[in-house]
Amino acid sequence: MDETPNQEVTTGQAPGNKWRTVVVAAALVIVLGTAAACFLFHRSASGAQNKVKAEPQAKYVMHLDPFVVNLADAEGDRFLRVGIELGLDREAEEHGHPAQAAMSLARTRDTILSILATCNAEALVSPNGKAILKERLAAALRERAPELGVREIYFTEFLVQR
Repeated sequence: MDETPNQEVTTGQAPGNKWRTVVVAAALVIVLGTAAACFLFHRSASGAQNKVKAEPQAKYVMHLDPFVVNLADAEGDRFLRVGIELGLDREAEEHGHPAQAAMSLARTRDTILSILATCNAEALVSPNGKAILKERLAAALRERAPELGVREIYFTEFLVQR
């Protein structure tokens, strides 16, 4: 019988060195991942700030009397009471000709009423429904009353009666 001692095959590294290599590699991956995440977060945050700067915010607010409308539900007995204020990018010209101011207010209220009357109660009670309504109102007012410079729509009260 051959009584030679078992010989270990060595790879040139001691067992302790293997763990050090793994720990250093893991630390390097963590550091690089953190740096990449910070870079991407900073880049997206600065992009959002640039977008906010690109779209000017409302500078003036125009108060409108509350609206009460019948909704376009099949039952026909649903109502909406909503208070609206308009965020404008320029001051409403109250010192202009009174007839022009009255016409602008009438056109504004007519536009809002026309859109509100096409809504149904189920769509309006969800947060998404309110957001869509705001977008529709703003787009219609920019088209029909561009002299106002409507930037945003604010709901100051919102009640759907079913």
